[in-house]
Amino acid sequence: MIDPVNNFQIPHEWVARAKIPIEELARKISSGRYVLLSGGSLLRRGYTTGTTAAAAAKAAVLSLKKNVSEISVPTPIGIRVTLPVRASHGKASAIKDKGDHASDVTGGIEIIAEAREYGTIIIKAGAGIGSKKGIPAINPSPMLQIVEAIKEALAETGLKGAHVTISVPKGEQIAKQTLNEKIGITGGISILGTTGFVEPWNEHLGEMKEELIRNADKIVLTTGRLGMRFSHMLFPDYTVILIGSDISRRLAAAKRNSDVILCGLPGLILKWASPNLIKDSGYLTVQEIIDENPGNPLIDRGLSGAVRASGKRVVLLNRNGTILRDSGDKR
Repeated sequence: MIDPVNNFQIPHEWVARAKIPIEELARKISSGRYVLLSGGSLLRRGYTTGTTAAAAAKAAVLSLKKNVSEISVPTPIGIRVTLPVRASHGKASAIKDKGDHASDVTGGIEIIAEAREYGTIIIKAGAGIGSKKGIPAINPSPMLQIVEAIKEALAETGLKGAHVTISVPKGEQIAKQTLNEKIGITGGISILGTTGFVEPWNEHLGEMKEELIRNADKIVLTTGRLGMRFSHMLFPDYTVILIGSDISRRLAAAKRNSDVILCGLPGLILKWASPNLIKDSGYLTVQEIIDENPGNPLIDRGLSGAVRASGKRVVLLNRNGTILRDSGDKR
């Protein structure tokens, strides 16, 4: 049985411990909505701000022609999900479901979309969505997700196009609980999500990851979804484990493993290893450095710091899955 969100091959012994019939378990896992823990219990994934915004946008366009109370939208990984909405006369709202993730600060927020007929598809960021240097903080993957959802609504209604404004009424307030201001995003939250789902979290999930680490001979510890996806391709003989920002704890669990790779996008790894790496550099983020000059010596300095801090091989990835730096590259 494979988890379709992260392509994780679920061990047979975990499936055997499940507390529901195998057919029901298979349906839940294949929906992408559920994560099976090592003890056989299930946790529920939430939805990203991108998925929630896509549902609101599609509902707003559909409501120009008819009443709707729930919306099916595509996610970036190809799984369709259905969300409840409130929609009428071109205005719709959807509530972000945090799933079993108690500390998701954006859980429960309302995302609103307002639509009107137009000659093509136009998407605008309204109040409560942050911006950086005048560019709305809507990441490429959720933006594409929103566009695809609107296209589905246009096909269903027969409309040629739509002008859609997306806003988050409490976005500016909630953003104060995020890292947005520290990375130069002001005025609200970001619309995010590379898979469309938010991973659940509790201590049992942490224990499951530590069990995986202890039992694996060759492991890749990766910090995010892109790292998860590309690590499977780059290191097919390794067990890939998503650790998020919990780098120190997971490395401690892997201290007895002889073959460990720390892999992911540079920002989180380098800031973990060298918190002051970009201080007084003139850059707001590590990604800005890479975008301007991938060969910047600051990246090499950060990589050396990450190797010293982790004691492991460190692989930094570009967003397209190519390798930016690899401490194990002997060329």
